[in-house]
Amino acid sequence: MPQQGPRPVARRLPTPEAHDLLELTRELARREIAPDAAAQEEAGHFPRAAFALIGEAGLLGLPYPEEYGGGGQPYEVYLQVLEELAAARLTVALGISVHTLASYPLAHYGSVSQRKEHLPGMLGGDMLGAYCLSEPASGSDAAHLTTRAVRDGDTWTIDGTKAWITHGGVADFYTVLARSGGEGARGISAYLVPGDAPGLSAAAPERKMGMNGSPTAQLHFDGVRVPDSRRIGEEGQGFAIALAALDSGRLGIAACAIGVAQAALDAAVGYLGERRQFGRPLADFQGLRFMTADMATRIEAGRALYLTAARLRDAGLPFSPQAAMAKLFCTDTAMKVTTDAVQLLGGYGYTADFPVERFMREAKVLQIVEGTNQIQRMVVSRHLLGPESRG
Repeated sequence: MPQQGPRPVARRLPTPEAHDLLELTRELARREIAPDAAAQEEAGHFPRAAFALIGEAGLLGLPYPEEYGGGGQPYEVYLQVLEELAAARLTVALGISVHTLASYPLAHYGSVSQRKEHLPGMLGGDMLGAYCLSEPASGSDAAHLTTRAVRDGDTWTIDGTKAWITHGGVADFYTVLARSGGEGARGISAYLVPGDAPGLSAAAPERKMGMNGSPTAQLHFDGVRVPDSRRIGEEGQGFAIALAALDSGRLGIAACAIGVAQAALDAAVGYLGERRQFGRPLADFQGLRFMTADMATRIEAGRALYLTAARLRDAGLPFSPQAAMAKLFCTDTAMKVTTDAVQLLGGYGYTADFPVERFMREAKVLQIVEGTNQIQRMVVSRHLLGPESRG
């Protein structure tokens, strides 16, 4: 099978330290993650050892403050690290993105004492998190979730079921959104639940078309008791916290999508340079050359879009519509580029002997997770035109 290493991508990074960090990521991905990615995905192997290694390298808490064990890096650097890891294995990069999402509520809305107590462990590499918002009957319509938290003195009791939880059953902590009050968005609060809490159990992982190494499962809360000291933010603030977290999380998905797309382009370019038809390299055929040009252009446009949104975020400026645009465009790009990569390889592209069929299957989920691309279009259009009329 032809092998093509990652193509060097021109990077605009803010500091020499950031350059070193990206080089470290590339070397770690090349040496420790990429070689076994296909076999481990086929076997459904969860890469816990890879997450531990990434934690030891200081890459698991990059966008969070150093005083709490994070890397103190701007989002534009963190996202480019994610892209490099996604090109090696999406399960690993998406896992880091989900862990970052799960850590966001405590890092941004937790009290000082909560941050000091919990964040060092969450960001130091020994723990892995999950984010629990979706439910079997409320995915996109998350404001109507039904998992309930009932207060009894200084303790909350949580009952209900969460669905489509990445790291469900293997996470060390869960950031859980539950209904603590009345109906609608204002009745939801956020809680930090230990992974081994009594009454918490996971269903068998979903059988998926891709990302078999990343467990996705329902979580059942049967009288799970959580002290009020693990409530994040104010009562009723949970939905606002969840939306703020998702704005940042969507940028992580966008970066992962560009990483997968870049890997697919690299594989296709490598194949076209080696394969011959009609006495000529495939790389000489203009139709195929134009396809690769379009693929590369979409990738560069997507990378520029997610980095623009990240720099707005780093500057403390509003970035929600740009995050939605980035998630929408980059994941659609990943689907288009991986599909074209399969086409460029012909019959070989449809076989598991080449990686592009796996990239294509993995790209599909990125159009769905952390807000479907239809939801992203709603976010962008509401920014442009205001909310839809109800009358």
